Amino acid sequence: MVVLVAVAAYGSQQVPFQAPTVSSPKPALDCTPAPCANLHGYTLWVANPDVQGDRVTMQITFRNSSDSTHASPADLVLIDSRQQESGPVFDAPSCTQWSRHEFGHGATYGPLVVCFKVGAPSPPLVLRWSPDFGFVCCQTDIKLS
Repeated sequence: MVVLVAVAAYGSQQVPFQAPTVSSPKPALDCTPAPCANLHGYTLWVANPDVQGDRVTMQITFRNSSDSTHASPADLVLIDSRQQESGPVFDAPSCTQWSRHEFGHGATYGPLVVCFKVGAPSPPLVLRWSPDFGFVCCQTDIKLS
């Protein structure tokens, strides 16, 4: 019975997928310079997005003043102009090799060079960030182009 209630509560919190709408990068509430996002005191900044063929690279930096305990490549997905999602890849020397990193209390992690392989590298490109705040919480889309 408890499991059914938990599953129902989790399902009711989920929002159906809507393709991100993209305009020019603009600052999210409580963070600058754009593009960036701030979720409950956990901030992600993106700098120098670059497209070379089917590879998209960018520099990212985290600052964590939230209840979340870590950053992870699994929290990042790049959505291309065909709405195809791709996770980070580490197959080039310029791509920072990183895994889950524990930090908090206002600490900063980065900058890291993150790479993605995409099927449609033309704009719009959106970085979807889903940091772990526990059972159910947050995701945000950072418009890159």
